[in-house]
Amino acid sequence: MPHFVIEYSRRIEDTVDMNEIMEAIFNAACQSGLMQPDDIKIRAIPFDHFKLSKKGETFMHLTVSLLEGRSDENKEGLAILVREKLSTELKDVNSISIDVRDMNAVAYKKRVHSYGTCDQVKLRALIF
Repeated sequence: MPHFVIEYSRRIEDTVDMNEIMEAIFNAACQSGLMQPDDIKIRAIPFDHFKLSKKGETFMHLTVSLLEGRSDENKEGLAILVREKLSTELKDVNSISIDVRDMNAVAYKKRVHSYGTCDQVKLRALIF
């Protein structure tokens, strides 16, 4: 947590590097002061098939999932900050949207598998 999921029309890749877009989002998230850099997770999902009002249009939609507890003002500030960064990077994209959502802290569960050092991983592989 937090999770940043980018959905976009694949054609955007013809003019921008998605790694740079993810880096811009990461930097904006850090700049917001609402989260720790080590907690940020960003994924990008391209779409080949989609329908918009006009043929040839492109889009990028970012869903930000945060654990509940932040104020509406903080969430709006994050959305505006990220939108500004993306607007600078994606001048030719027709539609850029951001949706900041609360995740229920009681219902959100995760598992993190920590392997430790490379030697510990090799040792585990030999034991199992």
